[in-house]
Amino acid sequence: MSETILITGGAGFIGSNLVHHWHRTHPDDLIIVLDKLTYAADRTQIDGLQNVELVVGDIQNLGLVRSLIERHGVKKIFHLAAESHVDRSITGPAAFIQTNVVGTFSMLEAARQAWAGEKGCRFLHISTDEVYGSLGDTGKFHEAMAYAPNSPYSASKAGSDHLVRAYHHTYGLNTVTTNCSNNYGPRQHPEKLIPLAISRMAKNEPIPIYGDGMNVRDWLYVEDHCAALETAMLKGKTGETYCVGGDNERTNLDLIDLLCDTVDAMLQRPQGTSRNLKSFVPDRAGHDRRYAIDATKSRTELGWQAQTTFEKGLEQTVAWCLGKHGMSV
Repeated sequence: MSETILITGGAGFIGSNLVHHWHRTHPDDLIIVLDKLTYAADRTQIDGLQNVELVVGDIQNLGLVRSLIERHGVKKIFHLAAESHVDRSITGPAAFIQTNVVGTFSMLEAARQAWAGEKGCRFLHISTDEVYGSLGDTGKFHEAMAYAPNSPYSASKAGSDHLVRAYHHTYGLNTVTTNCSNNYGPRQHPEKLIPLAISRMAKNEPIPIYGDGMNVRDWLYVEDHCAALETAMLKGKTGETYCVGGDNERTNLDLIDLLCDTVDAMLQRPQGTSRNLKSFVPDRAGHDRRYAIDATKSRTELGWQAQTTFEKGLEQTVAWCLGKHGMSV
């Protein structure tokens, strides 16, 4: 039976991939995308898809959100709209508070008002592992850990997570929260590390690497993440949080080296060409040293597990990014 779902931030990186994923797995559903179309969004990433309607608007507009829910009979909301680039949160934190905290409040309140007395409704809030802070050399983030955000971005996402929890416990809103590790894959904005590095390699420009390059991230292919979001929406327990990770820890330096070799191979360059472009720059303020996700709960309760190897995911990402630069692979 077809239905209508609402995806906020559906013209962004993860959002647009989720639109394509849900369109493939639920082709008869109508997908309403609510997106402000900031610099990080690209409407062409979802253009031409049947049963997908883009509404250009701000998630802080409670009246607009409520009218969309009521007019279309929306019972499933994927809330992805957010300011997400850590560097930008350091130089301009105000937008992160407005969008991530106030915007999430508006979404929750609109859903609470529109769904009063309704059955079978669910609000899935997509968040980040950065709310947990920074890890040492051992251990992994898990759902029972205390929050310890270290950047304006992660603090704003932590605030939004707490609002979601409060709306479930106070008002009985059917909510689920996911906290994911670093995503990569097609359609990512070029300011992010992997597409930025690929772009620099393609242009034979220096590849900036913060500090000593030994910061560790757990990388998750975006299509695997979208499968996790679908599963959390359909199978997650109300009020619960699920950590979603790729079980793929890499230092930034190891990541860049693998990217260099992959780009050189695809462009049929001598191996080592791109590695010579590495350029170490001063570390970012408050740069968390290590992230890693323990996704045991997602595996045991949801039956989800990442399927894409890092090498395969990087190949697909590099091919997409080089194609954006008009370079054949």
